[in-house]
Amino acid sequence: MWQDIVLMLGGFGFAIALIPTVIAKKQKPSRLTCLLTSLILLSYAIVYFSLNLWLTIFSTLITTGLWITLLIQGQKK
Repeated sequence: MWQDIVLMLGGFGFAIALIPTVIAKKQKPSRLTCLLTSLILLSYAIVYFSLNLWLTIFSTLITTGLWITLLIQGQKK
């Protein structure tokens, strides 16, 4: 299904875009932003699961994990 590939590529694009923020020592997003984004992405992954978009689920869960990492990093302040 071509939609799975397009959504997967977008998910990996978002993940790659987050890497500099995860690596940065300062200027993390607010914890509320990280929490809400993580929850929304997790809900997307559940929807993708119901549609059998396995590649998209994988890329969305990676992006979700990066937002959770940012949430944890923000709590260390």
